[in-house]
Amino acid sequence: MIDRRLFIAGAALGALPTAAAAHHGWRWTSNDDFTLAGTIRGVRLGNPHGLIEVEDAEAALWTAELGQPWRHEAAGLPDDRLAPGVEITLEGHRSSDPAELRMKAEQVVLGGVRYNLYPDRG
Repeated sequence: MIDRRLFIAGAALGALPTAAAAHHGWRWTSNDDFTLAGTIRGVRLGNPHGLIEVEDAEAALWTAELGQPWRHEAAGLPDDRLAPGVEITLEGHRSSDPAELRMKAEQVVLGGVRYNLYPDRG
């Protein structure tokens, strides 16, 4: 007989969208360093982490995952600098799927100032 509590917990975990569950962390990224430069087109900040859309020089629209709000604060990155129309450079790791225009940013460069969101990832 199946323990009812285990069944409920398993059902709840199974209800999570696969993309959301796989999205967090670094497992979905390539090990290679990656730099994206372009113009911010969209912004969603907050928990569990910020997301911005960046249009690159070829007019491709990328999604970049930033840090949690506390990481932005610790790095000295003011959220109001992340606004549509702002030129930005992001350094980190792109998706291991080359068809997916998505990256995880470790460092953000705005107006020549570098903000290190993940200093522990040296």
